[in-house]
Amino acid sequence: MKLLKKTVTSVQKTEEHDVFGDGRYTLILTGHDEDTPLAAEYPAEEGLIEVSAVFPFAFEEDDIFFLNGYQSWTYSPERTRKQFDDSLRYCPKALDKKFGFSQYGDGYFSDAVYRRDLRSGYKKGYSYAYVRRGETFFLFASLAEDTGFTRIEMLPDESVVRFKKDCHHRRLAEGEEYTALDLIFLKGSEDFVFGRWFAEMGVAPMATEPKTGYTSWYNCYQDISEAQILKDLEGMKTLPVKPDIFQIDDGFETFVGDWLSVDPVKFPNGLGPIAEKIKEEGYQPGIWLAPFVCEMNSALLEAHPEWLQYRDDKPVFTGANWSGGYALDPYNEEVRDYVRRCIGHYKDMGFTLFKLDFLYAACMTSRPDKTRGEIMADAMEFLREVCGDAQILACGVPLASAFGRVEYCRIGPDMSLSYNDKLFMRLFHNERPSTMHTQRNTLYRRQLDKRAFLNDPDVFLLREGNTSLSAGQKETLAMVNALFGSVLFASDDFAEYDEEKKELYARLTRLQHAKQVKTTVEHLGRKHLVTVSYLLDDCEERLELEL
Repeated sequence: MKLLKKTVTSVQKTEEHDVFGDGRYTLILTGHDEDTPLAAEYPAEEGLIEVSAVFPFAFEEDDIFFLNGYQSWTYSPERTRKQFDDSLRYCPKALDKKFGFSQYGDGYFSDAVYRRDLRSGYKKGYSYAYVRRGETFFLFASLAEDTGFTRIEMLPDESVVRFKKDCHHRRLAEGEEYTALDLIFLKGSEDFVFGRWFAEMGVAPMATEPKTGYTSWYNCYQDISEAQILKDLEGMKTLPVKPDIFQIDDGFETFVGDWLSVDPVKFPNGLGPIAEKIKEEGYQPGIWLAPFVCEMNSALLEAHPEWLQYRDDKPVFTGANWSGGYALDPYNEEVRDYVRRCIGHYKDMGFTLFKLDFLYAACMTSRPDKTRGEIMADAMEFLREVCGDAQILACGVPLASAFGRVEYCRIGPDMSLSYNDKLFMRLFHNERPSTMHTQRNTLYRRQLDKRAFLNDPDVFLLREGNTSLSAGQKETLAMVNALFGSVLFASDDFAEYDEEKKELYARLTRLQHAKQVKTTVEHLGRKHLVTVSYLLDDCEERLELEL
């Protein structure tokens, strides 16, 4: 096999059109074929080093940029030419090492040089991106994320768009064909470019319906108990519109990873009777699990350190949640058997919705025969097979890996009880909890809803206590979730709602079924002014929101 080092300036073009007139470009590498024009450093003993392609693009000064973030929680807003991602720029390396801020996003494996990139106006994302000029969208998108994540870099000062395949050290077997880059460039209206992209991928959402419901997390966090859950379940009866789902979140297990060990103090009767009670009340029972993570204090880690992913002989850290999390190896057969037993255990209890979280942990490390994208795709296929006819709400996942494989998917970070989290946290990573970030992600990833899956924008709150959100912030968040998402969850004690809040709740459930006619966004400094025209009960309505 030849050792070649080359950046592709042109690859096989499958259709004869302008770059932004339905253009498609494909690069296929073949193992041990010296005649293939490889776009890579490609020594046989090491595997692929880099595959990249560069295309010219005439950026304009008033262009608006969107680049999809690495995973569900990654902040992914539209930005102007002068705005850029400064995630981790001000984070001391010692703090990053201790708390693992880089582990949540692409900082763990990315080669970005943030200070240099900031000065050049550099912007990066994964899987898809667009430049918007008024109502015209220029979409840059990948058709081959299951072979490895495609990193998209925009360099407006250099008038180029660069694509890099995350395929470091991927080895090709004799005669193996590997689709390194399969790119599509589309120009047109929002509906046209996104509709065409999903048609070209052959991706459609799984058959399901928009849902409303409750989750325990944002009122109690891990401090839940049988008494608290039954109290909140009773409170559901006071709502003017009956929700669909009652979901128990983190806090029922003894430690994350020990899914078959329910805390005997918090839940002396286990979760079986609660699942039965939820069904008796007419709701779909949901449960939270993080199938590819275990925490430092878990019995699983003590018993099976060989189940972990390792890098340089050290276990792979997933971040500082709980007592610290570690990534499990999704190809370890004992890990797979354990995940099957855990999900089967809760299915047997009657849980039919699984919120599967921290899924990015599955692909923290690559393998000689698998890129991170291939691993994540395999992991999602495995979870789909294990859950069977139970529904999946995916969370903390590289989004393209979930396309067409789950019923529901989170498209933003956790909301926060304050508008933009604590001041010092704003200096850190792009996956942090933030109400400001999650409502913007809900707006700017709206095109995925009902194309890739049904969007879960995370929860809204209407309660008075246990939050510093203003009344206006709470109502705006709720409106954004209802208009642009398909999972409308709250995390309140509904029994405390007064008549005004009950009326607002009923309005939100109606608004969830509005047909959007048009969404426009105007950028005024840090403010994003959103105007939505929509049809509701055959009447056209208009709503203006300031984010």
